[in-house]
Amino acid sequence: MQSIGKLVCGIGSNDADYVVKPTINGKVVVCPFYRVWHSMLVRCYDAKLQARQPTYIGCSVVPEWLSFMAFRTWMIEQDWQGRELDKDILVPGNKVYGPETCVFISQGLNKFATDSAAARGEFPIGVCWNKRNGKFQAYCGNPFTSKEEHLGYFTCPDAAHEAWRSRKHELALQIAVLHADPRIAAALSTRYLPENIHKIV
Repeated sequence: MQSIGKLVCGIGSNDADYVVKPTINGKVVVCPFYRVWHSMLVRCYDAKLQARQPTYIGCSVVPEWLSFMAFRTWMIEQDWQGRELDKDILVPGNKVYGPETCVFISQGLNKFATDSAAARGEFPIGVCWNKRNGKFQAYCGNPFTSKEEHLGYFTCPDAAHEAWRSRKHELALQIAVLHADPRIAAALSTRYLPENIHKIV
């Protein structure tokens, strides 16, 4: 049995009944369930990581998932291979990791749904100042073409942001119809509506 010992991030209990980091042929192989669980705890409770990625400040994990084995039981039943654990695609703005709010999504979808708040600067998301034209420029990344679309020039940042929101919604609807998981499809269909946009930006 795995020795429980020190808590992970001072809060999570590694209560595994097996060794999560076995050495195989001289190489340490980390259990994929443990890797995801450990990374989740670090995002929520490691001050050094949050100093680098402040979007995780205020995030937490539901009490039941502080047990590794409880999290593992849930993860085994999910379509997790090759995907990333996400906490806010189903519930925009959510800060709590738990079975009711989390789902595994592709890296591409995760990138599409990330607002990149820390990197976008002083203007609203999807907006930059075009010095040459003296106007605000709207742009939006297209996940189907992997290209950034130019959406036009505007005299105010709010109008440029609305152009981004409208295009983002169109793309989200296109992605939604391709998704087999009805929860993700439904979430994408409403994520970028005007009444919901404040929750993610």
